[in-house]
Amino acid sequence: MPRDASTSDEQLMSAYRDGDAGAFDELYRRHKGGVYRYMLRNCRDAALADELFQEVWMNLIRAREGYTVQAKFTTYIYTLAHNRLIDHYRQHGRAQFVSFERDEDDAPFFAEPLAAPRDEPERHLDVKQQAAQLLQLLGALPAPQREAFVMQYEAGMSVEEIADATGVTRETAKSRLRYALAKIRQGLASWP
Repeated sequence: MPRDASTSDEQLMSAYRDGDAGAFDELYRRHKGGVYRYMLRNCRDAALADELFQEVWMNLIRAREGYTVQAKFTTYIYTLAHNRLIDHYRQHGRAQFVSFERDEDDAPFFAEPLAAPRDEPERHLDVKQQAAQLLQLLGALPAPQREAFVMQYEAGMSVEEIADATGVTRETAKSRLRYALAKIRQGLASWP
């Protein structure tokens, strides 16, 4: 199957199901960063995120023969990721919810903003402070609201796709996202 930017993820997954290994390579290239960051942000342990990330892709490989297009591929892969996290939490009897604070061994939620050479140092400091404030606000969100926020802003998922991936109703996903955004806006508005 010829592949270019116009080839949809769903077409690639169908081609992979039918034996085109190159289609898997392209899907992996397109989605590895987002899925890894999703896992890292939800378990806050790089080694665990690596392990769970690999298991998500192995689950996709195992499930390929039964794949049928029922939703966008992003919904499919993030459902696999969400379910793997839930399974991990159940196996270990506890949930390790993400913290957006930076550790030495942990990547920050957002890449550190870089100022253009012409920017003034004060502007660069202000951007870094705003990013730190946002990370603090994200860390204060309840886990379901944070997950909805990350899915929308990291993966570009719609409310319907978030609902499908997390196994909740559309209204629940919409509510979680609305509350997350309201809390973040409120926190940013009170920032000096």
